[in-house]
Amino acid sequence: MRIEKLKKNFNIKVELVHFPLHPETPEEGLPIAKLYAERNMDPEEMFRQMKERMDAEGLPYGKRTHTYNSRKAQELGKWADTQQNGHLLHDAFYRAYFVDTQNIADKNLLLSVVDKVGLDITEAHKVLDKRLFREAVDRDWEKSRNYGVTGVPTFLAGGYGVVGAQPYGALEKLMKEVGADKIDSEN
Repeated sequence: MRIEKLKKNFNIKVELVHFPLHPETPEEGLPIAKLYAERNMDPEEMFRQMKERMDAEGLPYGKRTHTYNSRKAQELGKWADTQQNGHLLHDAFYRAYFVDTQNIADKNLLLSVVDKVGLDITEAHKVLDKRLFREAVDRDWEKSRNYGVTGVPTFLAGGYGVVGAQPYGALEKLMKEVGADKIDSEN
């Protein structure tokens, strides 16, 4: 993946900041066709473009019929960032939503994914029930608004950024523009 390649080539710290992508989406989801129609976009063309980007990145990508509210998944993601091997949950949520086209607003699905990656399901249940990471995600959303983020993914560094699923070259250019230290790969 591009981020992993950047981390191998530049001395950078990567921080995942959550963004409120369609926070108004009800728990049962919205049909993709309706979401795109409201924005005057062609669902088939949008799928084709995303599929092309994901294929170029070597990432699987399924054809979703619905979009779902990601708030609970984001709260579990913030919790996972505090756990050993928590990064595995982000990848598993990606697969559940973008490949398997599952409803990531569904608590049972979320807990099942937590269990599959080997994180503490009892603790995750508590995180959801008590909304222990609600404020952390609220801070992320505020940070996203302050940065002017309008879409995902957005890559920011040194006050500059690029929006969308950009090719590696665009991210490398961003690193060079902000003066990120290149790692000497010969050592």
